Amino acid sequence: MLGRDHALQLLEEALARSPADQAEVVMMVGDSAVTRFANSMIHQNLAESAARASVRSVFGKRVGSATTNRLEPEQLRAITERSAELARLQTENRDFVSLPRPQPVAAVRAMSVATDASTPEARAAVVAEIVAMAKQEKCQVSGVLSVESNELAVGNSLGVRAYHPSTLALLNVIASDDTASGYGHWMGHDISRLDHKGVAWTAIEKCILGRRPAEIEPGGYEVILEPAAVTDLLQFLAWLGFGANAVEEGRSFMCDRFGSRITGEQISIWDNGLDPAGVPLPFDFEGVPKQRVDLIEGGVANAVVYDSYCANKKGKQSTGHALPAPNTYGPMPLNMFLGTGAATRDDMIRSTRRGLLVTRFHYTNVVQPKETVITGMTRDGTFLIEGGKLGHAVRNLRFTQSILGALDGVQLIGKDAALTDRCVVPALKLARFEFTS
Repeated sequence: MLGRDHALQLLEEALARSPADQAEVVMMVGDSAVTRFANSMIHQNLAESAARASVRSVFGKRVGSATTNRLEPEQLRAITERSAELARLQTENRDFVSLPRPQPVAAVRAMSVATDASTPEARAAVVAEIVAMAKQEKCQVSGVLSVESNELAVGNSLGVRAYHPSTLALLNVIASDDTASGYGHWMGHDISRLDHKGVAWTAIEKCILGRRPAEIEPGGYEVILEPAAVTDLLQFLAWLGFGANAVEEGRSFMCDRFGSRITGEQISIWDNGLDPAGVPLPFDFEGVPKQRVDLIEGGVANAVVYDSYCANKKGKQSTGHALPAPNTYGPMPLNMFLGTGAATRDDMIRSTRRGLLVTRFHYTNVVQPKETVITGMTRDGTFLIEGGKLGHAVRNLRFTQSILGALDGVQLIGKDAALTDRCVVPALKLARFEFTS
């Protein structure tokens, strides 16, 4: 890790060497360690230190960038020169206005000493306890326990200077036997808050309940989607249309629908990089402070996120959602939340006449982007609900479903939210979800 002073010093030195009208330097440095296990045995322990620096140069309306994975002064000097050379060769981009100017950036604590100091021995001890729990229930376990410590530093020749250190820990557990599997997940910045036995038992219990699954006819069912499945839906919405560039290009489901209801009235989705309940990042990859953006508010299409390029084209302000340059896709929300409700899991089950409980999806792909139609499979715990009671497991099913169509039929929303793959979401009960095979 570089530390704030060293990171900012490297930014200053690189910017000072730039011959461009405007220049930007972005540095990402990280240490990560991964303990992977399969068949109830640790099979891989990896540790990696990685660095990435990119320089963006601007001459008028000509923009070029260059990237390196080395931070030595001579290498930073080389990519600064290369970036300027590439910029001079570009055709003018008439829509480019300027790199962003400095704004105050809020400090958000996202560092954990415990995560940063995690050792292979400590992670192995956690896995050993998970394996012992699974063995008692005649299951095998596989998964990953990982930790990372990261630094992001951004500066430009207009005065932007931003630095953010963070840690992140992750535990995924899949418990399985010959006929069934179950899934447990935890993510957070502080590994000392990890209840690994609770995560393991979630996976093991679903494996036990999922034994001897039965066939079920495809068709439309009421569904209860647990947080991992809900996260899949949100991430596809982010990719398909919550960015200003997607709207500009006419490929977003938000096009011509701002101010109109597009989901059930209970649904509110927002992005907030300052909320410590998620994976906070107080500024984007241009050093612009992140704003909370209410994307869908009470079921109504409300707003999308902007970077400086898209904002300047439309005479708006960046919301702090730029991705690393060069980036042709445009801005995206990376810290999404879905508002909670008042229902418990038991409430959802009791209210279901005949439906399915879905743990998570996999192999999900887009069918019709503007209609938000996706297809994929259920995985690691799918159960029939009949007469308000959780019944037997069913074999995994393929679904083909419009995300907005599913959210339009929201009936109940869980009162508790979980951080799952960088989204903070509750469980949802939906009136209808289409399973095709």
